Amino acid sequence: MSRKKIKVVFAGGGTGGHIYPGIAIADELKKKFASPDEIEIHWIGNSSGMDASILEKNLVSSGGSISFFHGIPCGKLRRYFSLKNISDMFKICAGFFKSILILKKIKPDFLFSKGGFVSVPPCAAAFILKIPYFTHECDFTPGLATRINSCNAAKILLSYSETSKYFDSGLRGKCIATGNPVRPSFYEDKSLAGKKFLGISEDCKKDILLVLGGSLGAEQINRLVLECIGELKKKYIVVHQTGKKFAMENPSVMASADESYRPYEFIYSEMVSVIQAADVVVSRAGANSLWECAVCGKPMILIPLCGAGTRGDQVDNAEYFSSRGAAVSLAGEAASKENLISALNRLSIPEERKKMSENCGAICGESRPSEIISNLIMEQVKI
Repeated sequence: MSRKKIKVVFAGGGTGGHIYPGIAIADELKKKFASPDEIEIHWIGNSSGMDASILEKNLVSSGGSISFFHGIPCGKLRRYFSLKNISDMFKICAGFFKSILILKKIKPDFLFSKGGFVSVPPCAAAFILKIPYFTHECDFTPGLATRINSCNAAKILLSYSETSKYFDSGLRGKCIATGNPVRPSFYEDKSLAGKKFLGISEDCKKDILLVLGGSLGAEQINRLVLECIGELKKKYIVVHQTGKKFAMENPSVMASADESYRPYEFIYSEMVSVIQAADVVVSRAGANSLWECAVCGKPMILIPLCGAGTRGDQVDNAEYFSSRGAAVSLAGEAASKENLISALNRLSIPEERKKMSENCGAICGESRPSEIISNLIMEQVKI
């Protein structure tokens, strides 16, 4: 008798941070079956935005892990007053009813929520249809979507064990610290390929400083780095991902590349190898970029996004890594030229970088989060 095909639905999106970790888990799940025909993996994401384009590379037609993508209308969950809350409430309701129809048609054995506002309607629909689901929180402090999803989740998966304290006592028994999944390529040493892409010789004596501001860039980080670029170039080769907007508005900066300053609008498929080639990383403190750098053992100087329009999750992430000796946090007014130069002077000492790298390893642990989570899913569907 042939074994019943297992159907798993992933829910989440809105940003790559809610998609790439799910892809890593889906890849691990597929490895557990002798034939790809034994498991069918679907993804429910935002019908508009980047979700479909990110997942396009992972569709079954290209040999990836995701078999089908289903778009739903999405509204953002805000904790502050905005007129958009009214129209977005209709989108959330529409997303819920469409999720009901999608799940009824698929009849999945299980649903996994990677979080974000896109995941709330599918989780609510799964609860109504009695489909078990897990929800995963990547940040140190849980967002509103995770808080809502956790109420009816079979398990609440966390990147950090300490995050469980933010849940009600009745939910803490469901909490499991798994870490934050990153793609398998981050566990492979491609540092030499990174240096080759950057045009840096293998025997170069200067350390490489990688500055990341995300695909759109980070104005604060860009300006801060340029304020002290002369000082930084004395000790580092500065590889600066500026973001598209900054690059378009500052052509003179993009044209100022030399042996010690390499500006890029955006680094695409080579990003994994470039991170691995770096000696120090300056970055925001989004959960995924943090874990991607941490599994590579990279010392980090974190300049978290803070102020209006953010719930402070990056500040919390940065403070946690800083408290564990895995990063230097420069939040708010601490993000000054003097403090950045001071931190980079400290991290130009190999012994300091080694300590921070070891502390990154202590946070990430020896087991891969994607393997831990895929095993938990397999237990849930009783395979």
